[in-house]
Amino acid sequence: MKNSLHISLNQKINAFLLIVIVNACQIGVGIHGFQRVVYQDAKQDAWIAVILSFIYAHFVAFIMIKTLKMFQDQDLYGIHQMIFGKYFGNFLNSLYVLYCSFAFVSIIINYKEVINTWVFPHLASSFLYISLLIIVIYTFTGGFRIIIGISTINFLFTLAIPIILLVPLKYANINSLLPILDNDMINLLKGVYSMTFTIAGFELINFIYPNVKEKSKVGKYVHIGLLTTLFVYLTTMLIALTYFNGEQLNKLIWATLSMLSMIKLPFFERIEILIICGWMIIILPNLCIYLWAAYRGVIRIKSISPNKFVWSFSIVIFILTLFINTRSQIEMVNNIFSKIAFIIVFIYPFILFIFALIKKLFTKRKVQNDETI
Repeated sequence: MKNSLHISLNQKINAFLLIVIVNACQIGVGIHGFQRVVYQDAKQDAWIAVILSFIYAHFVAFIMIKTLKMFQDQDLYGIHQMIFGKYFGNFLNSLYVLYCSFAFVSIIINYKEVINTWVFPHLASSFLYISLLIIVIYTFTGGFRIIIGISTINFLFTLAIPIILLVPLKYANINSLLPILDNDMINLLKGVYSMTFTIAGFELINFIYPNVKEKSKVGKYVHIGLLTTLFVYLTTMLIALTYFNGEQLNKLIWATLSMLSMIKLPFFERIEILIICGWMIIILPNLCIYLWAAYRGVIRIKSISPNKFVWSFSIVIFILTLFINTRSQIEMVNNIFSKIAFIIVFIYPFILFIFALIKKLFTKRKVQNDETI
């Protein structure tokens, strides 16, 4: 049973980097158009749904970290093996590997659709996928610290998004936010649920935890990371709600990109094209960290070199993505992923925490009985 981890010192990171990691994992293709799906449920109270979704995310992160601290330097894959044994533990690990792979597919097909719609409508999907996968392979083979380095660049770029979107504020109508709390609680909670696809990603701390040097500071920096992400999503939502009317938000697939398209510069007319192409820097840490997490799960089950894994993984992903082309197919994948992510990210940590407590209780009693004997 491969439930032990041997991480060299040069593969460990300082705890404060969890701020940029959480931010990099959560901000990706979802920010392009999350406003529409949340608005359809929560209407003008969509910004409140964003806040509530992050409050719940903080609570889930707290439970995740409490579970991780029970097992010291183990990641989620090792915890599964320690609690549930070799066979069922590896079964759960396989499900998590599939989840990370599904997340990878969801990110890459959504970005491909944005590129085809806004920048290069006639560019072959296969060329886009191959280009993205080669960049991912190159980054992944550089190692964990290279991925974290790119996440830092991502962090600086994402914090600039709300600043850039201040330009459309001169056309804002604050009355669009009124009346506040006019919707019933059920629709508001539906809006919170609609944020699942957008804010999933912070669950990857389950796999990064063993690579952090100062374990006692993990909780502090993870929560700060969630707050920075909340700042980006909340400001983006508020600007969209005041810039567009309800009918427009219901129809716009990519509200954030539509707002960017109204920004004109004397030397660059369509700034959204520049931002979309540069968005690859934002989704690259998304893709690489999910890929890295999937690899960590695979090597718990079967020994395989990183190079062999990443090439095999990329070939499989490339073949799968060729069957997902239309907007309805991409929407279906997003909906399926949201349902799976809701269970894995927002429900399963509580179930695992209960089993972890039971495991620790039985272990403690067994030690006490052995000492008595």
